Amino acid sequence: MAQLLAEVYRLRLMRGLEDLVRGCGYGRIAGVDEVGRGSLAGPVVAAAVVVEPGSMVPGVDDSKHLSHSQRERLAAAIRKTHPQSAIVAVSPRDIDRMNILRATRRAMRLALGALDPQPDLALIDAVRLEGLSYPSLPVIRGDQVSYAIACASILAKVDRDQTMVELDGVYPHYGFASNKGYGAAAHRQALSDFGPSEVHRLTFRSVLPRVAAEVR
Repeated sequence: MAQLLAEVYRLRLMRGLEDLVRGCGYGRIAGVDEVGRGSLAGPVVAAAVVVEPGSMVPGVDDSKHLSHSQRERLAAAIRKTHPQSAIVAVSPRDIDRMNILRATRRAMRLALGALDPQPDLALIDAVRLEGLSYPSLPVIRGDQVSYAIACASILAKVDRDQTMVELDGVYPHYGFASNKGYGAAAHRQALSDFGPSEVHRLTFRSVLPRVAAEVR
């Protein structure tokens, strides 16, 4: 019983920001987060979730604090409890073309744009988005302090991890199934041995130093 009460209390604290803005008259509140900004390969993925008032999924937290199995279970529960969601990926080539920050913002805007109906307000993990037709609020460490953003972080992480597992079957040298495209030592060694694949970000210095220097 004590653990249950503690979890309810934790979730209510995480819903504090959503409850505050809902009290200001915003009914449909979306949380937005991305995964993959620091990866050397694969897409950057953003998710947007409209959280239903009064409904919470026990265990929701920053995706980085959860195990693979916990994220998988929670993602299914989030989709059931908060069915209005969208996930968008921006490719490595688009990241190279527009830079990672612009690609992240593009993924977030597209995820929000895919929600139907549109939200009244968006809570976004750290990133400021311009040009939306409704207010948005960037929240530092949002995936740790906002329930809506934490839900989005879980959906984005599960989706991107699955993509990287699939890419591991196409490009087996790099260990994408385990490192998810991030700069683990074995991944960096594979880059040195085999060079970059078609899904590596060629403008990232760790992938292809000379190309990155030329782009700058």
